[in-house]
Amino acid sequence: MIMAGNDNPMREVRLEKVVINMGIGDKEDTYTNAKALIEKLTGKSAIQTRSKKRAPEFKIRKGQVIGAMVTLRGQSASDMLKRALDANNNAVYESAVANNSLNFGVSEYIYFSGVKYDPKIGMMGLNLNATFSRRGKRVEIRKRKAARVAPEHRNIAPEDIKKYIETKFGAHFVARE
Repeated sequence: MIMAGNDNPMREVRLEKVVINMGIGDKEDTYTNAKALIEKLTGKSAIQTRSKKRAPEFKIRKGQVIGAMVTLRGQSASDMLKRALDANNNAVYESAVANNSLNFGVSEYIYFSGVKYDPKIGMMGLNLNATFSRRGKRVEIRKRKAARVAPEHRNIAPEDIKKYIETKFGAHFVARE
């Protein structure tokens, strides 16, 4: 249990979810490889992401499959975040923390422990986005009797996220060179 300065349990920072994303660009044939890799790493079924608008400079049309992703919650999210931090040698850039989240990438999937190179998949990297929240978030998003939550409670300071990551996962933050 990580507290943000005082002993109020409502101020506890919690890991809400981890989203794993792999972009494939205009190469639709690599989608099956990206989906297989995400399923191999997480054990969950990946979904396809589609472009919302066309980008002719990247040869992308509207509605084209441009990636694969999966959302993890609970213990599986915590386990995946721990594995991804280990794959990055427990080092994360300080600039990776923003807006109640931590965003970083793993350049090659072979850095994950227990995962071997698969020639069918090739070399691919992936992005992770970990979202953090505090107790009471549901008050604002529930359908019945929704109420406003104060910005001081809703917005988590980057220092609190760094403290959570350092104590719970043993990672450290480094400045960009």
